[in-house]
Amino acid sequence: MKKTKKLVVLLTVVIMLTTGCTHSFKDEDTNKTYTENILCKPTDKESIEAYKKLETIDLEKLPDCEKLKVTSGGYEGLWTNIFVKPLAWLIVKVGLILKNYGYSIIILGILLRLLVLPFTKQTLDMSENMKKANPELKSLEKKYANRTDKESMLRKNQEMLLIYKKYNIKPLSGCLVSLIQLPLFFAFLEAIQRIPAILEETTFGLDLGTTPWASITSGEYYYIIIVILIALSTYYSFKNTTSASINEEAAAQTKMMTKFMVVFITIMSFSLNVGIALYWFATNAFAILQNYLLKKLREKKEKK
Repeated sequence: MKKTKKLVVLLTVVIMLTTGCTHSFKDEDTNKTYTENILCKPTDKESIEAYKKLETIDLEKLPDCEKLKVTSGGYEGLWTNIFVKPLAWLIVKVGLILKNYGYSIIILGILLRLLVLPFTKQTLDMSENMKKANPELKSLEKKYANRTDKESMLRKNQEMLLIYKKYNIKPLSGCLVSLIQLPLFFAFLEAIQRIPAILEETTFGLDLGTTPWASITSGEYYYIIIVILIALSTYYSFKNTTSASINEEAAAQTKMMTKFMVVFITIMSFSLNVGIALYWFATNAFAILQNYLLKKLREKKEKK
C-alpha cells in the first residue's frame, strides 16, 4: 500500500510538472487581469485595448475564435498540442452549435466523465470489495499487532495479498480516476483561459470570465452560490468515492484528508473564473448521480 501511495504521488507530481501554463498580465487602466498567450482574438472593446498595449502579442496574427483550428498558433509543446488545443477547439465548436460556451463546457465535461466510466466503475467495485474484505483485514492487523520482526511482516504481507486476491482488490485501480481527471482538469483550465470568447460570455446570468471573489467584492453577492455548489458537490463526490479503510487510524486520516481537500478546493474556487467553476460543479454533480446509479445496479445484480 505504501508503494502504491508513493507511485500515486509521483505520477501526480509528474502530471503537474508536465502541464502547460497560462501567462497573465494586469491592465492598469481597467485593473483587470488578462491571459497573455491567448489562442484567438478577443472581441470585447475593453479587452482589445488592453491587448494592444502589449508588445509581446500581435492580435492581427491571431484567428477569430470562431475560426480556431487545432493547429492555430503552431507547435507549443506536447502538453498544449495534445491536450489544450484540441480541447479548446472542441469547446469552441460545440459552443457554436449550442450558441453558448457555458453549455459547451458542461456538455464536454460530462462527456469526458463518461469516457472514464470504466475506470470509475472499477474504483467503485474496488471500494465495495474493500468493505467486504475489511473484517478479515482487521483480523489480520490484530494477529500481527505486536510483531515487528521481518519474518512476521513478510507473512503478514503474503496473507494480505491473499485476501486482496480473494476479494479482487487492486489498490492502484482506486486512484485511476483521479490520475485521469487531473490532467483533464488542467487542460480545461488552460483551454478556457486561453479563449477570450469564452470569458466574454455569460451563462445562467453569470459572467464566465470573472471570479466569484471579484464579483462578490463588487457587490454581486449572488456569486457566492457558485462557491457553495462547488463545496457541496466536492464533498459528496469525495464521500461517494472514498474507499473503506482497514483500521480506525487510516479511516481518521482519510476523513481528515477529505475535509482538507474540500476546504482547499472551496477556498480556491473564489479565485477560479466562473467558466472553470461551472465545469467543476457540473462534472462533480454528474459523478454523484453516476455513482449512485452504479451502486444501485450493483446491488440489484447481487440480489439476483
